[in-house]
Amino acid sequence: MKPMIRALAVLAVTAAVSVPAAAQFAKAEDAINYRQSAFALLGHHFGRLGAMANGKMPYDAAVAASDGEIIALVSKLPITGLVPGSEKGHDTRAKPELWKEMPKVKELYQDMTTEVQKVSVAAKSGSLDQLKAAFGPAAQSCKACHDNYRAK
Repeated sequence: MKPMIRALAVLAVTAAVSVPAAAQFAKAEDAINYRQSAFALLGHHFGRLGAMANGKMPYDAAVAASDGEIIALVSKLPITGLVPGSEKGHDTRAKPELWKEMPKVKELYQDMTTEVQKVSVAAKSGSLDQLKAAFGPAAQSCKACHDNYRAK
């Protein structure tokens, strides 16, 4: 991503985060779109880091560092879209259990953001070995929530 485009994307995301959740979403569908978009963006950049960590694509320190910056910010966004009323809607894969077990979901979400922050640091270190070491626990933290709260 070109530096200017990246800067604008980060600025837009930061502005979105700074507004209270209730003010961000006029409709439940807006919250669903928001969280799905954030998860898609996170998945893209986290997935690329995983491909490097697992030898499925060549390691590129500059790309890893850029992806590390992005996941550090984007990992904090999806929880904002988990608002009452957004449990039903178009194409949501959130299972009903998610809404009934929100304290557990928030705990798992915090675990994920903590692990993703470690991947971010490792990705920006320039060390493939550090990226490999951090990636597995972060992937497992994602899986812990997906297994229980995301429909296939």
